[in-house]
Amino acid sequence: MNLGIEGRTALVLGGTRGLGWACAQALANEGVQVIINGRDTQHGEHSAAGLPGGHFAGGDIGNEEERRKLIDKVLSIATPDIVVTNAGGPPAAPFEETDAALWRKCYETNVLGPLEIVRAMLAPMREKQFGRIINITSFVVKELYPNMALSNSLRIGLTGAMGSLAREVAASGITVNGLLPGLMDTGALQRVIDDRSRRGHLSEQEVREQMAAGIPMQRLGTAADFGAMCAFLASPHAAYITGQNICIDGGLARNSI
Repeated sequence: MNLGIEGRTALVLGGTRGLGWACAQALANEGVQVIINGRDTQHGEHSAAGLPGGHFAGGDIGNEEERRKLIDKVLSIATPDIVVTNAGGPPAAPFEETDAALWRKCYETNVLGPLEIVRAMLAPMREKQFGRIINITSFVVKELYPNMALSNSLRIGLTGAMGSLAREVAASGITVNGLLPGLMDTGALQRVIDDRSRRGHLSEQEVREQMAAGIPMQRLGTAADFGAMCAFLASPHAAYITGQNICIDGGLARNSI
C-alpha cells in the first residue's frame, strides 16, 4: 500500500532509539523527511545519518530552555506535518518511593514537554489543513500496572490533554491519536525488568519469562511490531481516525473496549 506521505516532514521526539526509532524508520521508508530528537548528540547525529534526508535536533524536552532551542532548530529545518511524541518512561517504583521532586521531573518530561512541542507546531498544520500528531504512551492508559504510579498517572494525563486537542483541531484536517505499547523489548522495558529482578531476587530471564507468560501472544513485543502502525496513522488513509488510543501489546490489555 502506498501511504501517500512521501515528501511530508515528521518530527519524532525520542526518535534515536527504541520505539521512536522504529517510527522514524517506518516514516523514512515511506519517503518522509524525518527530524529525530534525542539527548545524546553523537548517537543522534549518527542515527539521523542512517535515514534518507534525516536530520537531528537535540535537546531534553523536559528542560524548558532546551525545549525552546529544540523548537527553533526544528522550525529552521522545516515545519513538520507529522509530530510523534515519545519520552523515556517514568521509572518503575512503588508509590511510597515516588517523592515530589520525582513527580515534578517526570511531569516536565512526559506531559508538559510533549504538549509544548505540539503546541508550537499547530499553527503551520492549521495553515496546511493537514497534520498528524501521534503520541507514544503505554498500555497502562487502558490497564494500570503495579509499581508504576508515575507512568499510570502521567500517561493518562497526557492522553486526556491530547484527547481534548483531537476534538479541537479535527475540523482543520489534524488528527491526534495514541499508540499504546505493551511490554516491548526495548531499553525502557529493560529498566522495569532490572527493577523487578532486584526487588524479587529473580534472574533477568525469569522476569522475562514471567512477563511473556502474561501476554496472550506469549512473547514480548519488538520495535518491528510497532513502526508500521505509526506510519499508517500519519497517512491520508487514517484521515477519519482521531482521538483514539491503539494498543500494540499482543493482547495484554484486557480493558480494550
